[in-house]
Amino acid sequence: MSGLARFLGDTPLRVFIKLLVISFLVGIVMSAFGWSPLDVFYRIHDFVLDIWHMGFRAIDRFLSYLLLGAAIVVPAFIILRLLSYRK
Repeated sequence: MSGLARFLGDTPLRVFIKLLVISFLVGIVMSAFGWSPLDVFYRIHDFVLDIWHMGFRAIDRFLSYLLLGAAIVVPAFIILRLLSYRK
């Protein structure tokens, strides 16, 4: 088996025919749904952005909970330390 055939996984002509048939079938499905290659790209782009923004919303929510709890815990800690220091 030549280096190119080993890289492609089959002979170049057979790989070309397989890709041609699969491309035709995918084209039929995309046409049936009214999709274009740019539609697919924009959907992937929007999906990645949604996950990105969701991640930062989670960090923002975590930090707001942390600050909310710290507003009670830190003063209570300081008061308890001061009271135990006097003894």
